[in-house]
Amino acid sequence: MKEPSIEEFLRENKPVVPDDPTFILETRRRMAEVEGIKGEVDRQRRYGRTVLIITLVVGVVIGALATALAFLFPIEPARLTGESFWEGVRLFLDGWKYILMPAVAVSAILLGLLLARDRRSAELL
Repeated sequence: MKEPSIEEFLRENKPVVPDDPTFILETRRRMAEVEGIKGEVDRQRRYGRTVLIITLVVGVVIGALATALAFLFPIEPARLTGESFWEGVRLFLDGWKYILMPAVAVSAILLGLLLARDRRSAELL
């Protein structure tokens, strides 16, 4: 639904205005400021949507990686007899999985928060 503009509102209600030429200039300047605020709000909404989509994609990727790592854990370390690199990685991850998985989750949350910060708010800090 389209909102009526301030200009249309003023035309319909016909308020009494002073016969001063600076009044019209001041009113136009203020209306331009209002339009600037509307543009900034729209820009922030687009930025928020973009950040939401990026965070969703990053979350899905990190979730897929975490799931792939979880499928590696059911392997029993007793069956691993060779000394290959991947078997060493599996043994390491099996011993540290209760610390690594929350670290991956916290990293994903922090990444989302960092992406959600506006550049201007970062400058103010």
